[in-house]
Amino acid sequence: MTDVSFEGTRRELETDAGVLRYHEAGDGPPLLLLHGSGPGVTGWRNYRGVLGELAEDFRCLILEFPGFGVSDPTEGHPMMTAGVSVATFLDKLGLGAVDIIGNSMGGIVGANVAIHMPQRVHKLVTIGGIGRNIFSPGPGEGIKLLMEFTDNPTREGLVRWLHSMVYDPAVVTEQLIEERWALATDPETLAGARKMYSSKAFAATAAAQKDATPYWAQLHKITAPTLLTWGRDDRVSPVDMALLPMRTIADAELHIFPNCGHWAMIEAREAWLRTVKAFLTRPDAS
Repeated sequence: MTDVSFEGTRRELETDAGVLRYHEAGDGPPLLLLHGSGPGVTGWRNYRGVLGELAEDFRCLILEFPGFGVSDPTEGHPMMTAGVSVATFLDKLGLGAVDIIGNSMGGIVGANVAIHMPQRVHKLVTIGGIGRNIFSPGPGEGIKLLMEFTDNPTREGLVRWLHSMVYDPAVVTEQLIEERWALATDPETLAGARKMYSSKAFAATAAAQKDATPYWAQLHKITAPTLLTWGRDDRVSPVDMALLPMRTIADAELHIFPNCGHWAMIEAREAWLRTVKAFLTRPDAS
């Protein structure tokens, strides 16, 4: 691991909708890192373990989505407002096309940006999350446990959910549990989570989107070179979900890591970094 001090990487950006907070490290082409959802999640916690290596080649920008306890909250469904926050963030920093890495929900947000604002995405990397279940039941085990925790936030429920995220139980340390528990049970953060993952909100969202074209049916519109990274043993977004984006995104490639759950950047850290850095630094096809 590169020995990099991350003291002083946190930044604030004033917008009309409130303050967006983010971490910045490194020099080079801009690389936007988008975090997933779930109890106690932050962009920093998703990517702190790989930031040093990525910052060797890129200007890394870890955006904290509104509604997750770090950036100022906004009205509306946090997943729906996340895409708006990306556009606002890039505009405020004066950035055009960027490379994007999105974990789980962040991958869906990144895919939506690539679909609807293709001029903003140079290359796209996803970590699980995108697509739809083809052979496995949906929602996956991890999503069901996330809904259970959101409806009834107990420490035991948090631990069950965390274990569904990983292949190796040793990844779920007491430190991880405690830091996730502290933020997940913050009243404001929990209120944001309930807009997404309470059983009531989940049902309401499904009903509201019944007649809408889902994002996964528009993946063929993505023109950016795309790398799909996946844990073979993902119990949140099972690996058969990768088949749809792998087949329908014109310039997509898929890398599956063995003995790995939903957090490929954590459980398959070294292999994931090698794969992602090789993809992002590969010269564009002429």
